[in-house]
Amino acid sequence: MLITIAGLVFAWSLRPPPAADPGTVAPRDELRCGAAACRSVVKQEVGLDSVELLVGVLSGRIKTSGASGPNVFELTIASSGARIDASSLQCVDAEVAVCLARGEVRGEIEGEVLVRRSGAWSRVQAPYVAGGGHLGLHDVDGDAVADVVAVQRGCPAGVACERWFAQVFSPTRGELGCTPVVGGAEALPGWPAVAPDASELRRCGT
Repeated sequence: MLITIAGLVFAWSLRPPPAADPGTVAPRDELRCGAAACRSVVKQEVGLDSVELLVGVLSGRIKTSGASGPNVFELTIASSGARIDASSLQCVDAEVAVCLARGEVRGEIEGEVLVRRSGAWSRVQAPYVAGGGHLGLHDVDGDAVADVVAVQRGCPAGVACERWFAQVFSPTRGELGCTPVVGGAEALPGWPAVAPDASELRRCGT
């Protein structure tokens, strides 16, 4: 009897594993931000896509998904110690969509941009820095592509300043120009969400 029971137990241990339920999805590999798993901070819908900022310790990712397919880009501002929170992502949906990831570090705002053209996301290689408390998106030149508006101080760090201006960049064509210098940030058009008009721009440094 004991020999029979032992044989049955041995046979049970050798049985093949049950077939997977066809409705079960295998877990995806965990996305890493440095040595730790990424933590989602903020996510926005951009048409039929989603754009999400994920962070770890001095490391981060920008994840896109949806109609354009899955993509993962490095969140370079995270490695410089920029604070990433719910206000760190701004996106403007259009035929050419633009997303700005931004974060404050050492009294400045650092940013980077993704652009979606012809259904594909790509990174704009130029980094953006604003020393005057605002870095955002606004279509300044009216070409239906959101531009990057960076408020700058025309004074050294730590010095009381009466020189403020907005610097404007097209994510597809580079620097568009700067607004005239004003005596305070609140005098910039649209402050705190600065929105200059193209007619106000001139070559920066003049």
